[in-house]
Amino acid sequence: MNDVVERFERERWTAGVIGLGYVGLPLAVNAVNQGLRTIGFDVSARRIEQLAAGVSHVGDVSGEALSNALRTGLEVTDDPARLAEADAVFICVPSPLGRNRQPDMSYIEAAAATVAGIVRPGQLISLESTTYPGTTEDVIVPAVTGAGLTIDRDVYVAFSPERVSPGDEMKTGEIPKVVGGVSAVSGAVAAAAYRRLVPSVHLVSSAKAAEMAKLLENTYRAVNIGLINEMAQLAHELDIDIWEVVNAAATKPFGFQAFYPGPGVGGHCIPLDPQFLAWRAKEAKFATRFIDLAEQVNTNMPNYNASRIGELLNANSLPVRGTRILGIGISYKANVADDRESASLDVLRELEHRGASIGVFDPLFAADHIEALGWPAIKGTVEELGRFQLAVVLTDHDAFDFEAIADNVPLVFDAKDAFRRRRLARENVTVL
Repeated sequence: MNDVVERFERERWTAGVIGLGYVGLPLAVNAVNQGLRTIGFDVSARRIEQLAAGVSHVGDVSGEALSNALRTGLEVTDDPARLAEADAVFICVPSPLGRNRQPDMSYIEAAAATVAGIVRPGQLISLESTTYPGTTEDVIVPAVTGAGLTIDRDVYVAFSPERVSPGDEMKTGEIPKVVGGVSAVSGAVAAAAYRRLVPSVHLVSSAKAAEMAKLLENTYRAVNIGLINEMAQLAHELDIDIWEVVNAAATKPFGFQAFYPGPGVGGHCIPLDPQFLAWRAKEAKFATRFIDLAEQVNTNMPNYNASRIGELLNANSLPVRGTRILGIGISYKANVADDRESASLDVLRELEHRGASIGVFDPLFAADHIEALGWPAIKGTVEELGRFQLAVVLTDHDAFDFEAIADNVPLVFDAKDAFRRRRLARENVTVL
């Protein structure tokens, strides 16, 4: 084992990445930046063609960064056989939920089949896709052993959850990694490999522990967001400003972390990850009451926002049906062009279901993307803003001119407290 650990710690080995999406592409570029030859594989020939031309589809990887990586050690391919050249293979494929909110394991299973076809003695196989505890042992290990190899003698298997935060300053190569092997030996080898990629590695006792650590991180956030969303509804009933309350509580230097209400929860992690844990718990006949309650509150927030908007319109002698409402932002978080699982979309769909005429203003998305959702895209000119009777702030991109919005739209519902945080006092703005 010591020889293998030393090889990953000191030699210039080759990294292989399966899946060149928002997790895999930054990982591949970072590996090259750390001096490693890297082979990036994706099943999409079109994606490979674009990447090979230096065109990045991931916001956190610029075209310049991609082009530099291609010149200095990154190769991209749709040929899985090339992964046999890699000393460590990192699996970074999607892990969505199915229609009934059960884990969709098809991508991980397909990646495991790819591994089975290329795995060779001396390789490390590390799964990074978010999943339920036990996946690495249930899916990846059989793929490796089915190819005739023995864990820890021929090949090493581990789990290290992806940690990315699109749009934030901290990049993949700066974020500490949790690593857990399917054995102590595999864990030690994986930790050695990851130390070449990131500044800090936290080694845990097992792949299961690492898998659950990822789910705890985002379940913690989902539950606390659910709590503050419920508190926001209670505060409204008691005629209390929830934003003032949170800011007051946040002055405590210990024992409190501020979470804020909004249109709901969105993105690739928080709405999904707790459900992996809840699904696994049901198999164990264990009730995940906090997780279930938080999901109920969070998934109801778009309806709650729509109802509050209906109340605001009613107070101004306007019906929801037929009123022209402008959605300000459709991303799941500020300053990123990413609307996966975005609660902003759910608010607008609910308002449309209630009869409103919807338009969308979000300069981070191309007009054809917005129009494919079924709504007209506007550019935010004074003339265009003036066509709407109410604007609802759902995402607070820095690119928005909030003064122009309030000056040209008669009513504004602010689900993000964007105006007050920018010290913009407007009488026509109502805060969630």
